[in-house]
Amino acid sequence: MRHDKAELLLRLALDLQGTAEGLALEDIRTRYSDVPLSRRTAERLRDAVERLMPQMEQANPGEVPKRWRIRGGSVNGLAQISAEELVSLQTAASSLRKRNMAAPAKALLDLHLKLTALLKPETQRRLAPDVELLAAADGIGMHPGPRVIVPDDVLKTLRQAMLASHRIKLHYRARNTGALSHQLVAPYGFLYGQRPYLVAYSFGMDDYRLWSLGNIERVEDVGKPFKRDTTFNLADYATNSFGVFQEKPVNIVWRFKKKAAAEARHFLFHPSQTTEEQKDGSLIVRFRSGGLLEMCWHLFIWGNEVEILEPKKLQKMMQTELQRSLKSIKLPKAPGKKRGHA
Repeated sequence: MRHDKAELLLRLALDLQGTAEGLALEDIRTRYSDVPLSRRTAERLRDAVERLMPQMEQANPGEVPKRWRIRGGSVNGLAQISAEELVSLQTAASSLRKRNMAAPAKALLDLHLKLTALLKPETQRRLAPDVELLAAADGIGMHPGPRVIVPDDVLKTLRQAMLASHRIKLHYRARNTGALSHQLVAPYGFLYGQRPYLVAYSFGMDDYRLWSLGNIERVEDVGKPFKRDTTFNLADYATNSFGVFQEKPVNIVWRFKKKAAAEARHFLFHPSQTTEEQKDGSLIVRFRSGGLLEMCWHLFIWGNEVEILEPKKLQKMMQTELQRSLKSIKLPKAPGKKRGHA
């Protein structure tokens, strides 16, 4: 593994200052490389930072695994804000606005303004041209296309309930039937796919479920706390699906033909995916996931340049969706010949 050791040590020092609970050796092993570092390498990095920053301390004395941190302010002078980072905040805010997530978009823009205000005037002047150029290159604010409308008050109440670990009552309008129901749930987080969803534990169904944010008409904080399940992990929950639909994971195998393989190599279809280059120039992609219907929707964009090798269920589902789409398209009738008069 090749890396700039000075940059790596600086990143580690900043992370050690940016955490209250501290970093364990396992965090150091997995955070700074696509391939986990050896335990010995992680120990050497920790020791190198400690030599440079003697004020580094153990955050949890007497506990295991041991965690280390650096008290706030020790490495502030080493942290520099770049034009790329400022524009990234603007880009993220713009993306959230596109999803009608006005509250978190405003929070990111406020953070952008605060960070900019902390810069020295000469630094602001130096970064301003680069920020303007990068913002134009990223196409900030130029995001055409449909989006789901989510009321600001719904998002605000959901976020407050998550922070307070409060149960909430959802006034939820079913997408297919239009029926209005009232659901008592414990909110855990959001997932963003074709539509934004709330991930919440349903007390009525005794399970974790997805609720389309666009179909939540009102949210009530009932003021009753819930005990958060510390074993539930939103990232792990998300990996069970291709988009947001939760299903029992199955083995997926796709083959992209040579013409599409070059583009497919740039896609991460799923966090668990592996790829295999074929002698004929095609590309095999394997991963394990649920969400077969959403896979069909995605595969439409590849046309006949992708072949579903596994599972058979996905093949049949794709055929069904193709037939359904063809039936929904009404082509104009060809004009008949006009009869003349002798």
